[in-house]
Amino acid sequence: MGAFASCLSIVSLYGRFLRRSVTAAGLSSQTVEIDGDTTIHFWGPTGRAATSKPQLVLIHGFGPPSIWQWWKQISFFARDFDVYVPDLVFFGHSFTNSSERSEIFQATCVAKLLEKLGIRSYSVVGTSYGGFVAYRMAAMWPERVEKVVIASSALNMRPGDNDGLLKKANVEKIEDLLVPVTAQHLRKLLHFVVLRRLYIPNFLLNDFIDKLYSENRKEKLQLLKGLSIGQDHTVNISPLSQEVLIVWGEQDQIFSLEKATQLKTLVGETARLQVIKNTSHVPQLEQPAHFNNILDNFLHDLS
Repeated sequence: MGAFASCLSIVSLYGRFLRRSVTAAGLSSQTVEIDGDTTIHFWGPTGRAATSKPQLVLIHGFGPPSIWQWWKQISFFARDFDVYVPDLVFFGHSFTNSSERSEIFQATCVAKLLEKLGIRSYSVVGTSYGGFVAYRMAAMWPERVEKVVIASSALNMRPGDNDGLLKKANVEKIEDLLVPVTAQHLRKLLHFVVLRRLYIPNFLLNDFIDKLYSENRKEKLQLLKGLSIGQDHTVNISPLSQEVLIVWGEQDQIFSLEKATQLKTLVGETARLQVIKNTSHVPQLEQPAHFNNILDNFLHDLS
């Protein structure tokens, strides 16, 4: 019965399409035990053969596993880069027995994975929660991280910044929005994440929750509580030594555009800000061609 139900699941069918698309781009599903406690699943070049291409790491945000958030970038960048797309701990098939839950721990896990793979230098792109992880990687290992892209990620958030969002969404806790358990809550999340309004029936929203949000929910709530970013009323963000690109949706309702302009002055004198019109919190999915071209120019040193 379980296999039959899976066949009827639109989300499962679409997941198969995404996996085929990523495989066609030359990536394969792989798993590495990075230490005695933690195993990381990722999509990376098939065979892990060394090439002359530069290395690019795409780090996802809260929500579905990595390729759901990056599939429109993978095939584009795999032409010129060796692309690595890890599932962060407690997303997809990555897990740990450690009690650590901070974004610093997530950054350490990704760095350990890349070290295990023999990758010594790379650029990182992080979206939303993944931007916190990318920032920590760049700050802790400046000798390894070459360029940094922070997309839709308010490193400069403060306690209370979520209050307005919760009020607009009419939910009591941020986890009700970011780790939804009902179709109503997922509908509200989509309202804030994407600009275009699409009607999605409840049965499909429930399918998303069942297949993409229900697993490891307790641990994901712990990840939200374990964030070290956003805990102080005074923003404590150190400038990065790398070249930094900040990409933001003009209509982002999770992290306002004002956060992006403030962040630009905090992360480094040479940081650039690119704002994409007619998008909200996931410009890499809403306007992938524009998003990809902005990143491509930055990564290839084109103005």
